[in-house]
Amino acid sequence: MRLILGIETSCDETAAAVYDSKNQKILSNVLHSQIKLHEKYGGVVPEIASRSHLARIKSIVEQALEEAALSFDAIDTIAVTTKPGLAGSLLVGLSYAKGLAWAGNKKLVGIDHLEGHLFSSMLQADGTKRDEHSFPYLALSMSGGHTSLYLVYSNQKYEIIGQTIDDAGGEAFDKVARMLGLPYPGGPHIEKKAEKINFQDFFKYPRVRLKNAKLNFSFSGLKTAVLYDLMKRGWYDLKKNRPTSNLTEENVQQVASSLLVCIADIVINHIKDALVLYPEIKGVTFIGGVACNKYIKGRIEQYTKARKLFTISPIPSFCVDNAAMIAYAASLSQTQSKESDWYLDIF
Repeated sequence: MRLILGIETSCDETAAAVYDSKNQKILSNVLHSQIKLHEKYGGVVPEIASRSHLARIKSIVEQALEEAALSFDAIDTIAVTTKPGLAGSLLVGLSYAKGLAWAGNKKLVGIDHLEGHLFSSMLQADGTKRDEHSFPYLALSMSGGHTSLYLVYSNQKYEIIGQTIDDAGGEAFDKVARMLGLPYPGGPHIEKKAEKINFQDFFKYPRVRLKNAKLNFSFSGLKTAVLYDLMKRGWYDLKKNRPTSNLTEENVQQVASSLLVCIADIVINHIKDALVLYPEIKGVTFIGGVACNKYIKGRIEQYTKARKLFTISPIPSFCVDNAAMIAYAASLSQTQSKESDWYLDIF
């Protein structure tokens, strides 16, 4: 089980990678983003996503093998994302992986997309495996589709101790960005606008903390609070579903900055609460697409450093949806003899 071909098609990235489990190194990591296809819609359109995967997956897999300087015959195992994600997108990747595995008589392993993100922090910038973190540690996984807190006891044992009950953190960025007339995905554009005014908090948006589910997140109320505030100030027209001409560039920067500071505060508050409930935590990993956000990452590092805890976040190419994390997660799965069978499906 030395050479693992990973395939990831859970949403709007078509990705393939090769991991050498003997030498513990990513040999290739290829990704095709569909952002330009979905940008004008302000979000991912499932039908467009699945059709793009169909058009790209063969060439992406071939490129991953080429960059790894390997033939398909050299591959021992095929690892593919089976959940969670868009059904059509997942089905494209799974169907292709099954076909390859059957034709080449390869082992087939199904991987949970969120588990891939969870252990992406074990991959260093050069693709080699990082020395294992001190256990237990807290993992914050945050993207446009999910926001979760994990308590990780080992590479084989972890539990979810908090998750969003509605919108994900990245989704809040996307929706507010759309209110401001900014492109999709919203997170990078929100951060750029906020940076121009030095990440100040102008509007004091609510830092939601759920009373009966302390470590769970909620971003729906924050998104609604921003919407109502924009309408009150005459900066957003709900009937036309777009910003008004009264919204200036300075206003956009102020809203973006206030939102970013607010979400960072929410994240830090949840980390604080987790440390109270689980004082044995040795450090924090920040993973998922939102982990590309330098401001939030910096705030987390500042807090954990003061508490003498380690902080680790992957490089951006391992934060976004990618196949390297899927291939690596499969190597962990194989050590547990959890090989999947031909009944593998997207549930």
